[in-house]
Amino acid sequence: MIGRLTGTLAQKSPPQVLIDVNGVGYEVDVPMSSFYNLPALGERVTLLTHFIVREDAQLLFGFLTAEERATFRQLIKISGIGPRLALSLLSGLSVAELSQAVAQQQAGRLVKVPGIGKKTAERLLLELKGKLGPDLGAPGATVADDAQADIVQALIALGYSEKEAGAALKSLPADVGVSDGIKLALKSLSK
Repeated sequence: MIGRLTGTLAQKSPPQVLIDVNGVGYEVDVPMSSFYNLPALGERVTLLTHFIVREDAQLLFGFLTAEERATFRQLIKISGIGPRLALSLLSGLSVAELSQAVAQQQAGRLVKVPGIGKKTAERLLLELKGKLGPDLGAPGATVADDAQADIVQALIALGYSEKEAGAALKSLPADVGVSDGIKLALKSLSK
């Protein structure tokens, strides 16, 4: 299995990119959310990948973040959702938007994605419930929940894993502000 590629970005042709890894060119399909954040041609890039082998094809899908790849893998487990449709979903909605749509059971947001009909959207909502990270968009979400989400995102941006960020968040007071929360979390993580 090919889990990650690091090489030179040789070609961009949405939704596919060509990555030159020591003289071997890998054609990788990426969601548009990753595509828009790719570096310029000729620069180094690292993509987390998911490799699918079928009777008639070998397909390589690439993602800039672990969250995107995990969501892709969760989507293709659902009956009737193939890799192309999962890629389309991730191109139309960010992982956070998809999580929020699932948490709030908003089929209308999913139907806006090309290839997703009403029945498929309802099946997605049912099968993904509770499987796409925290229910950030749960009804009654408070300002404290927003602050906690901001703290976790800041820690992830600083290079900590989601697990480490979540553990640090548990040690914080419930009503802490974002800037104070980040400082306290960093102190607890440095121990």
